[in-house]
Amino acid sequence: MKRFNLYGDEWERERDREGYRWRATSFGPAIGASLVGATVYELPPGEKSFPYHYEWGNEEWLLVVSGRPTLHTPEGEHELEPGDVVCFPEGPEGAHQVQNGTDEPVRIVFLSTKRFPAVAVYPDSDKLGIWIAGEGKQDSLIARRDSAVDYWDGER
Repeated sequence: MKRFNLYGDEWERERDREGYRWRATSFGPAIGASLVGATVYELPPGEKSFPYHYEWGNEEWLLVVSGRPTLHTPEGEHELEPGDVVCFPEGPEGAHQVQNGTDEPVRIVFLSTKRFPAVAVYPDSDKLGIWIAGEGKQDSLIARRDSAVDYWDGER
């Protein structure tokens, strides 16, 4: 049996961008998962998870492990508590951002299907992120919508 403890203190990576600081560990592979991704994040006070966004091609779930994060959705802001689980369906109705507006760290888990290609839409900055097959692949791209070209641009 493979297992992972959500209350552990072993972190694979950290983001140190002001306003978006966190540390995280992806644990899907550690428990033998291949179809669902799972990552635990710890957000210090005042920090956010990621820019406000929604997905095409994948569904995400949020599980609050500890603390009281604020969830921003198309319906407004909602304070969550430990044990809360929220589903973000694909499309605009699943738009979300998590913020820690408290004085204590917040620990959350994001679960996601792992279908590729995947598209993330960032409404606040009018960007699209396109992932062909996993993080950092050459054919993946983040671009502003206003950089779009005509279908026939550059074709012979």
